[in-house]
Amino acid sequence: MKSVLTTTISAADAAGRYPSTSDLQSVQGNIQRAAARLEAAEKLGGNYEAVVKEAGDACFTKYSYLKNPGEAGENQEKINKCYRDIDHYMRLINYSLVVGGTGPLDEWGIAGAKEVYRTLNLPSAAYVASFTFTRDRLCTPRDMSAQAGVEFCSALDYLINSLT
Repeated sequence: MKSVLTTTISAADAAGRYPSTSDLQSVQGNIQRAAARLEAAEKLGGNYEAVVKEAGDACFTKYSYLKNPGEAGENQEKINKCYRDIDHYMRLINYSLVVGGTGPLDEWGIAGAKEVYRTLNLPSAAYVASFTFTRDRLCTPRDMSAQAGVEFCSALDYLINSLT
């Protein structure tokens, strides 16, 4: 799984060198932010059901046509699959927060996502709306500390930008 640590070591190894001072500073910064990332992961993990439900509800509120016949949410089974997908992405964000890198999102969530959504006639804009709602709804310090909020929002922004 890709993280700042594995990326740094892999890059140095591929170049046949020791990690540079710059490489080590990047690792150090990542380690210094670890407590905030773990706090964000803990808060998300402890409240994921509400986060997923609110994100999905926001998606179907913004794109109410998705519940029309022939659309992605035309019946309860398809609606449940949309919520399942949002839950999947939130778990990947949680994993990314834990490892301190985008590896889980890159490997299990983003690679090929646009093609899959296009093939299945699922608008990625609806998922983007749900993650944007989650990001914009976050309130520090109510939900988590300011630094944890920065880490969580950074992961959400990474996902949002990857799906647009």
